[in-house]
Amino acid sequence: MNNHLKEKLALLPDQPGCYLMKDRQETIIYVGKAKILKNRVRSYFTGSHDGKTARLVSEIEDFEFIVTSSELEALILEMNLIKKHDPKYNIMLKDDKSYPYLKITAERHPRLLTTRNVKKDKGKYFGPYANVQAANETKKLLDRLYPLRKCSTIPDRVCLYYHMNQCLAPCVKDISEAKNKEMVDEIVKFLNGGHQDIKKSLEEKMYKASEELDFERAKEYRDQIAHIESVMEKQKMNLNELVDRDVFGYTYDKGWMCVQVFFVRQGKLIERDVSLFPFYNEPEEDLLTYLGQFYLKSNHLKPKEIFLPEEINGEYAEKLVDVKVIQPKRGKKKDLVDLAIKNAKIALKEKFALIERDEERTIKAVENLGQKMGIPTPHRIEAFDNSNIQGTDPVSAMIMFVDGKPEKKEYRKYKIKSVEGPDDYASMREVTRRRYTRLLKENLPLPDLIIIDGGKGHIQAVKDVLENELGLELPICGLAKDEKHRTSELLFGDPLELIDLGRNSQEFYLLQRIQDEVHRFAITFHRQLRGKTAFKSILDDIPGVGEQRKKKILNHFGSIKKLKEATMEELTAINIPKNVAENIINHIKQDTQDKVSEE
Repeated sequence: MNNHLKEKLALLPDQPGCYLMKDRQETIIYVGKAKILKNRVRSYFTGSHDGKTARLVSEIEDFEFIVTSSELEALILEMNLIKKHDPKYNIMLKDDKSYPYLKITAERHPRLLTTRNVKKDKGKYFGPYANVQAANETKKLLDRLYPLRKCSTIPDRVCLYYHMNQCLAPCVKDISEAKNKEMVDEIVKFLNGGHQDIKKSLEEKMYKASEELDFERAKEYRDQIAHIESVMEKQKMNLNELVDRDVFGYTYDKGWMCVQVFFVRQGKLIERDVSLFPFYNEPEEDLLTYLGQFYLKSNHLKPKEIFLPEEINGEYAEKLVDVKVIQPKRGKKKDLVDLAIKNAKIALKEKFALIERDEERTIKAVENLGQKMGIPTPHRIEAFDNSNIQGTDPVSAMIMFVDGKPEKKEYRKYKIKSVEGPDDYASMREVTRRRYTRLLKENLPLPDLIIIDGGKGHIQAVKDVLENELGLELPICGLAKDEKHRTSELLFGDPLELIDLGRNSQEFYLLQRIQDEVHRFAITFHRQLRGKTAFKSILDDIPGVGEQRKKKILNHFGSIKKLKEATMEELTAINIPKNVAENIINHIKQDTQDKVSEE
């Protein structure tokens, strides 16, 4: 622990509040809450911790704190700070799937829609549904029963839905507000459990049609009844009360927590949500943090009430999410909470083995790599590779791995601008200059380790740019390959020396993955450029073919092979004049003959 941290720890107040932990890049990596800030924050730097907390503490270089007037206020502030800063060590909802809902819009002529986005508008939302098929089937059924308008913008003529009796055609008819309200009320009643009345009415109509020998109509009613049964009644679990509620159960072990949420709609369990994540405080407190985040997600619509285990502070939870909280002690409701807890325990047990294997391959490999190289754990690694064939279309690529896993949204491609011919050193100098000038200019996080696909010359070229031009001292290593183009050795240090990692070690496999991935990314980019260049070059110097026509031909045919097979009719079909089409075909034919004679 550095002196700066020791001084700040001595100044912590004995009041409630939130604290924000920062790494050496001044990035906020964890947000927490405390009943007494002095005790909670100091606890991170005293005693021993499990692996996950120890890893967090090893990255803390500084912290801030915000005093609040109460523990509840700290809880709410923590929730908002996590949403704002998205710290990597905080509880993150791993399962980001969104569930489908049915929505009745609040327009003059309302519509019934299927949506995954729950907005704070005046629309009425119902769900969530187990999957989009269930939502669409329910909508399809309601469309047959209640003919609300279908078009997103009202046209000037009737459409097919009107002729199918699924729309009253407000485009050409004056539909009263009272009529729209009547249909909306019926749909609301249906989705709130009134489908049994509709089913009974349809059964009466079916029997009547059958008695009148109108079997086609009777079959239609029968199909609608079957649809109601399959869509509205075929559920996993049933409670007598027709109330929308979410049921939370959780468990924890070895620094990890699993939360299971059952979505109960109209007394029926229709779907569940599973989240698995590391936690760093008391489990009951972190479950409350999770609960606050859960309903910040746009795809989680608040129900009428939620069920929680008895040990959770129900008063805090109710104020946090602004929903009635029930903590059942017996009966079916308690059984439902126990079932959620049981499922959480099973899920955590099943996934532990996978988590441990993944940790061995990723974060532990990163930690071991840092130890072998004698540098702080390189959580953020950036790797570079060049690609060119005889100097044509030279490109470079940069990839990023964070905690041993690829961060693909941070990958970058570079066209080499200042280098002519195949000069790997000059290309590497240009690309790293561009990359780290931008990071400094935009005040973005710098990497903990830079990996160059190459040897001593490549490393020295990059080092010269970083240290002598940009004033940066960052660890730089090189990866060499053997005669079979496989990862062979790691060069690092001053002077450079081979770092022995062990061919069967996870850190060696990590470097293999990084080197293979950056090479794949670079060569893919190079092939894309070469393909476009080759395609355009074959059309050079053809009378009547300028840049616009090149682009049109490229977009239509997509490859040289297809262009070579193109007929006169296919070219003129995309508005290429006949005489120009003839020039293209003759030029391609001559170009092919020339290449055959050269071979």
